[in-house]
Amino acid sequence: MKFDDIFKEIGEFGPYQRRNYVVLMFGWMITGPIMVLSVFVMGNPGHRCQIPGLGNDTYAIQGPNHNSLVHKYIPLDVDGLYDKCHLFNIDQSAASFDNDSRPINASKTKCSAWVYDKTLFYETFVMKENLVCDNKYKISLSKTIFFAGVFSGSFCFGMISDLIGRKKTLLIGVLFQLASTLALAWSQNYLMYVLLRFCTGAAVAGVFMTTYVLAMEWVGPSRRTYAGIIMTFFGPVGDLYALLISYFARDWFWILLGVSLPFAILFLLYCFLPESPRWLYGTGRKKEAGLLLEKAAKYNGKEASSKLLDNVVLEKKEAGKIWLLFSDRRLGVRTVIIYFNWLVTSMVFYGLSLNTGILYGDYYINFLIVVLVEFPGHALPLVMIDRLGRKRSYFIYMGVGGLACLSTIFTVNYGGQDLQYLTTALAMLGKLFAAAGSVTIYVLSAELFPTAIRNVGMGSSSSWGRVGGMIFPFIADTADLVGGRSGTALPLSIFGGACLLAALLTLILPETLHQMLPETIEDGKNFATGQTNWIIMSQELDDPKVCNLEKWRGMLIGRESSGIP
Repeated sequence: MKFDDIFKEIGEFGPYQRRNYVVLMFGWMITGPIMVLSVFVMGNPGHRCQIPGLGNDTYAIQGPNHNSLVHKYIPLDVDGLYDKCHLFNIDQSAASFDNDSRPINASKTKCSAWVYDKTLFYETFVMKENLVCDNKYKISLSKTIFFAGVFSGSFCFGMISDLIGRKKTLLIGVLFQLASTLALAWSQNYLMYVLLRFCTGAAVAGVFMTTYVLAMEWVGPSRRTYAGIIMTFFGPVGDLYALLISYFARDWFWILLGVSLPFAILFLLYCFLPESPRWLYGTGRKKEAGLLLEKAAKYNGKEASSKLLDNVVLEKKEAGKIWLLFSDRRLGVRTVIIYFNWLVTSMVFYGLSLNTGILYGDYYINFLIVVLVEFPGHALPLVMIDRLGRKRSYFIYMGVGGLACLSTIFTVNYGGQDLQYLTTALAMLGKLFAAAGSVTIYVLSAELFPTAIRNVGMGSSSSWGRVGGMIFPFIADTADLVGGRSGTALPLSIFGGACLLAALLTLILPETLHQMLPETIEDGKNFATGQTNWIIMSQELDDPKVCNLEKWRGMLIGRESSGIP
């Protein structure tokens, strides 16, 4: 008897599981804001050089005299806006002035003090540490370091979870998240900030991953799909909470307090959660697992046998070797294509989620739209993936998303402010289809890798997804390197081009819908060449080795979007 058969006796998703599930769902929700903190904490508002000798200088014009001083000291850039990094060196230039009180032929010098537009934010960490001009790269670097923390945390907490159990790992992760996020609010300098941000990244990976695993290990197989779908949608709900806190606080210190303090409540709630009976049984603690299952059965109004676990056999999963992914030319080509697609979907997903500042329009409304499009983006594949197939639907998602992002070249360069809403709409369309693509590539990858190397294949693919999370900040920075309208369109164009290339490369991959899962390395090698021999008839669709969405849907819900990157 398999372990999943136990749920037929104790209830697959009874009151006991639902009670624990609600607590875990709350944890999933409040962990989501940690992923998007940089949008508000590292917000980079409009700024210009501070006028020398004017201690009460502000970005907003205070009156005619102040306006005259600004004209005198602050040059204009190519777009006719205040230069953000230079001021006129009036004292060392024999300057004459035009009718607008602007110096003629005056030299420019870099400034060391700035004033900021406080319309969007009262204060951000960028404003506190002056991470602008020559130091602006540090904003992107901090985002990369955060995702490096996520990368590290997924490995560390995965091992800890298997070693000491899901519940203890969750408690450690929540405490680590609470401590590191609270400490982040008292960051004294940039180095302290990025070190703590690395820690929050590691913690968020551990909390997300272990929360999902514990939730799914308490749910029966027929209800796992439903439970997974609901939990996935609470990641964006948490992002909406972050938006609400940020909109009213508008100060990085209070934003960090607002998103960290709920973890104290979460820690207390998690103390009452039960351990995973599957983990207990797998580590030889059969008696404890039995007592937990009997308690669950009683709470659910079921009668469970005291010998419930006597005939249970857990399948042993042996770790494959990563080099086997490249042991054959066909397998190697597929693996590289899958890696690239994971990188692109993550890069575009987070690139559009965490860089709302590169878009036209209201900063907060743009972020709201960014979050809201995740809901249809995650739901679309669940409806279409078994109708169109994995490869075709993924090609459509990435193709349409890529074209939407590339189209911003025309709306930005030829429309500018007049077409700003269309530019934002196209970018959001790209985000929607990137979200759909990230779900679909998870399923396609899981079905293409042979069983013998599926775990190592999916694990290494996920790592490449995190690499995408590390590089997107610097793609967004290309807007400043180029400048002007072309610079505004460049990051979106890069995202769009990457999506189109990913879509085209996917055409090389075989379709997996209604195909037999490759079990061995040899099956994987022959999957493309002999695909017609793998096609099955409709009466065989219940075969457990057949690729259908119901088999993998529980897995795809655990993918690392709207939460785990």
